[in-house]
Amino acid sequence: MDLQGPVIVEVLLDLPLPHGFDYRAALATEEDVGRRVRVPWGTGQKVGVIRALKHASTYPPDKIREVLEIWRDVPPLEARDWRLLEFCSAYYHYPLGQTVLTMLPPALRRVGGWLPPRRIRQAPKSPPQGSVPPLNEAQRTVVQAILRQPNFAVHLVYGVTGSGKTEVYFSLIEQVLGRGRQVLLLVPEINLTPQLEQRLARRWPTLNWVSLHSGVSEKERARRWLTAQAGTARLVLGTRLAVFTPLPELGLIVVDEEHEASFKQQEGLRYSARDMAIVRARQGDFPIILGSATPTLESWHNARTGRYQLHHLRERAVPGACLPQLTLAPTTKEGPPYWATALQETLDRGEQVLVFINRRGYAPVLHCPNCGWQAACPRCSVRLVVHRRSRQLRCHHCGLTQVLNEACPSCGNVHMETRGEGTQQVEERLRNYCPSARLLRLDSDSLALKGSWEKAREQILGHQVDILVGTQLLVKGHDFPDLSLVVVLNADQSLFSSDFRASERLYAQLLQVAGRAGRAEKPGQVWIETDYPGHPVLLALMQHDTENFLDQELALRRQMGWPPFHYLAVLRAEARDVAKVTAFLEEARQEALARGGDGISIFDPVPSPLARKAGFHRWQLLVQGAHRAYLQAFLASWVETLRALRSGRNLHWVLEVDPWEC
Repeated sequence: MDLQGPVIVEVLLDLPLPHGFDYRAALATEEDVGRRVRVPWGTGQKVGVIRALKHASTYPPDKIREVLEIWRDVPPLEARDWRLLEFCSAYYHYPLGQTVLTMLPPALRRVGGWLPPRRIRQAPKSPPQGSVPPLNEAQRTVVQAILRQPNFAVHLVYGVTGSGKTEVYFSLIEQVLGRGRQVLLLVPEINLTPQLEQRLARRWPTLNWVSLHSGVSEKERARRWLTAQAGTARLVLGTRLAVFTPLPELGLIVVDEEHEASFKQQEGLRYSARDMAIVRARQGDFPIILGSATPTLESWHNARTGRYQLHHLRERAVPGACLPQLTLAPTTKEGPPYWATALQETLDRGEQVLVFINRRGYAPVLHCPNCGWQAACPRCSVRLVVHRRSRQLRCHHCGLTQVLNEACPSCGNVHMETRGEGTQQVEERLRNYCPSARLLRLDSDSLALKGSWEKAREQILGHQVDILVGTQLLVKGHDFPDLSLVVVLNADQSLFSSDFRASERLYAQLLQVAGRAGRAEKPGQVWIETDYPGHPVLLALMQHDTENFLDQELALRRQMGWPPFHYLAVLRAEARDVAKVTAFLEEARQEALARGGDGISIFDPVPSPLARKAGFHRWQLLVQGAHRAYLQAFLASWVETLRALRSGRNLHWVLEVDPWEC
C-alpha cells in the first residue's frame, strides 16, 4: 500500500522482535531520525526511537496508528551511534530495538520518566591542569610509543600491580583533551570510581567531566548522559554501561583492568563492553588502551601475534617499592594459623592487613549430620548460604531468601552444622583472635547502602582500620599505602573448576589481591593458604612469571580447541516443563547439524544449574566454531530457525556469544 509523502516512520521498540513498527507522523522530518517518540501499543503506550522515514508501508492504512509525541528536547542519535548499535545487534544476534533502548538511560526509556536537564556550566575544552606527578622512564616510553600512533590501534599496557598504569592513562588523556577531543575511561566496578574521581578532580580542577554507573540516580544519569552527548562533558568515567554513551568528539578510550569479567553484561543484551569499546575505536579511527597486570588470554594472544601493540611496565612506580614476598601455607584446620606471627608483627608496626576470602556470608553450606540433608535453593539447585546475623539462608545466584531454622526439615534434628566459611565467620574468628584490632568487613552485603564504600575508603586511608576482611571487591585497583600484609583464605576452591577459564581467572585474582600489599615504601607480604602448593597456577604466582603462565595457558587452549583459537556460542532455554526444554534444544541441535558445515561442532544438550524463576528448568547447548566469520553467519541464520521453533512452546531462550575480541 503506497502512502503519499514521508508520513510513515519506522519505530524501534524494546521488544524481542527483529523488526520495527510503522506509525504515522505527519510532522516528522529527516532530522527526527534517532529521536525518541511516544507511541500507542495495545491498550498502553511505549517509548521508541525513530529508525527511518518511509514513503510506503506494507500494512493497510487503517492498521497504522499515529505517533503520539516526538520528543525534540533531546538530540537524536547520530550516524556514528547507529553504526555501533547495528554492529552490536548483529554481533550478539539481539534485536536492534532492544539494543537501542538498552543504550538509553532508564529515565529516557519510560513514558513520562524524564525532566529537562539543569543548565550545565560550559567549561573550556582544554582546561588548565593541577598537580602532575612526573613519569618515570618506563612510563614515558609507553606514552611516547602510543602518541606516535594517533589513528586506530589497540594498545595493551601490561604492567605489574603498582606500576603506575593510571598515570600513563592520565598523560595520554591530557594530550587528547589538549587537542579538543573527548575521552571515555571505563572501569570494571563502581567501587573504583571514587578514587578516580578524586584523582581527576585534583589533576584537572576545572574540567567538565561526568561519572556514569548504576549507582547514580536515574534522572541524574540521564542528565550526565546528555551532557556527554552534547559534547559539554569532555571526559566520561564509567562502568560497562557507559560504553554506548554518545560522544561526538571522542578521541580516546581507556579500558582499565581489561581482564575483569565485570565488563561482560550477564542479562538482557549480553555484550562485552571491552569488545564494544574496541569496535567503537575502530569505527572512529582513534586509539584504545587496554590496561592490566593480568591480561586475558585473548588479549595476550592478540598482542603476541601483533594484532595489538604490547607495552610493558615491569617495575613498581614508587621508588623503593618492590613486589611482595609470597608464602604458601597449609590450610589451617585447628589452632593458630601459620600466618599468625606475621599478622601480629604487622599490627605491632601500625600497618594494615587484608584478609581475603571470596565468599560472603557466614558459611556456604548448612547440613544435618544426622540424615545428610543440605540447604539447597529450590530455584537453581545450588546451596543456600548461611547469613547468621540476619538469621537467613540466601542464594547468591538468584537472590532467594529463607528464614534460618534451627531444626532439620527432613528429620527434625536440632543440632545443625555448617561447612566452610565466609567473610562473616572470618570476621568473627579474627575478633576473637585479635580483640584489640579494629576490623572492617567489606563485601556486597556490608556495602549495600549508598555511600558506604566512600565512607569505608576514608576510614582505611585515615588508618581507622587495622584489619580488612573482604571479597574480590577489594582486589581491583585499590591503593592503600599502609597495607603491607595480605592473607588469602580458601584459595583452592577454583583450582579444579570445570570452567576452562578457571585457571586464568584464579591467577588474575590472586595476583591482583597480592598486589594490594607493599605498594608504597613498606615491603609487602602475602600468605596464601592452600593444600596444593605444586599446582601450576600457584607455582607461576610464586615466581612472578605472568608471561610464561599466559603462554602455557595459550598452548593448552590451542590443544583443547578453546578460545582464542576456536569460538563459542551457548543456546540456553528454560521452561516449567523440562520435556519442552529438551525437545526444543534437540530440535535446534538437529537443525544446526543439518545446516552446519566444516569447523562447526554442536554438542548435546546438558542441564544448566541456574534458572531464572522457581520451578523452571534450564538447559543449554554449546556450539563451537573454528572460523569466526563462518560461525557468525551460521548463528545469524540459526536464530531465525530458533524463533520459529519457539512458537507456541511457552519457553524462553537466549543465545549468548562468547567474547571474541572483535
